[in-house]
Amino acid sequence: MADFKENVEIERKYIIAMPDPARLAAMPGYSESRILQTYLRSDEGVTRRVRRREFPGLTKHYETVKARIDRVSAVEREREISEEEYKLLLTEIAEGTRTIEKTRCTFPYAGHTVEIDIYPEWKRTAILETELPTREEVAELPKFIKVIREVSGIKGYSNAAMSHSFPPEDEI
Repeated sequence: MADFKENVEIERKYIIAMPDPARLAAMPGYSESRILQTYLRSDEGVTRRVRRREFPGLTKHYETVKARIDRVSAVEREREISEEEYKLLLTEIAEGTRTIEKTRCTFPYAGHTVEIDIYPEWKRTAILETELPTREEVAELPKFIKVIREVSGIKGYSNAAMSHSFPPEDEI
């Protein structure tokens, strides 16, 4: 299908208290999708994954390759792929990993896009991510979001690490 598009992704990540679903859904521009994310065999220093993203009435598939620059930024190459290619790439799952399932809630806020990932393994907490134009910037977050702590660059909270071992919620 499409060629890889490359960009530098600058992202901050936070553990947050589980937000009220009705409050999220009331945010202007809110959307929700179900994501299945599988990490594939890759070279040292690079993560490679496929993602199935299900919106109401629409499913898309992607292949992504990331190389970390520092704790908040990475070079990201991504392309949309067919369902057939997605299924073929699933056969390359990295040893000792499992597919991560999450619900992603997305909405614009204060000039940025807020993404909240809700995992079935956690009942009291979620992860909030926001992409930024510079490494120094810190996004303004909605007042109703209770940030527990920033986890940008903490490996155990990357989805790649969580595909090996999901952090127990009682250790957060």
